[in-house]
Amino acid sequence: MDINLIVKITTRAWSLRILALLDQGVPGRQAALLQATKAGRTAFAQSLHHLIDLGLLERNPGHGHPLRPEYRLTPNGIEAAAMAHRVLCAVPNEQDAPLLRRAWTLPVLTVSPEPRSFTQIKTALPAITDRALSQTFKQLQGHGWLMRHVDTAAHPPRATYHAVNAGLRINKAVLLSA
Repeated sequence: MDINLIVKITTRAWSLRILALLDQGVPGRQAALLQATKAGRTAFAQSLHHLIDLGLLERNPGHGHPLRPEYRLTPNGIEAAAMAHRVLCAVPNEQDAPLLRRAWTLPVLTVSPEPRSFTQIKTALPAITDRALSQTFKQLQGHGWLMRHVDTAAHPPRATYHAVNAGLRINKAVLLSA
């Protein structure tokens, strides 16, 4: 899957979860999806409309009430939903699942299967700021999803980062769709 699409999907907190639920067969009615995500109404609505704007979801014509619409995956959405489901299944426990709602978690793990420097990761994700990348590194290291290694033999010392544990499983779940 294209890294730019992954970045776009993850800009809304609940987009990945909505896609995964639709892949699992949760009915595409707005109320059912809202209840299954356990998201707030505003954040859920923003994520839903964002997925429509990306062309991954569409209103199901002829189904649902105008005030209670039903949604379905588009052909592009089917691939994204399968990836989202694999990614959520790769998370070892429910306490770590909120980390995937953060905008840069999935893109950073996607580009970090092998050791890469800060600059290499930033180059692979042009829209990310230094601050956002640094904060994402700290969060992922705190959960044990990303490892930092400092090569003290180099002058100056050089740090590299790569996905480990659940982070590596998530990376492989994304790359299966590539």
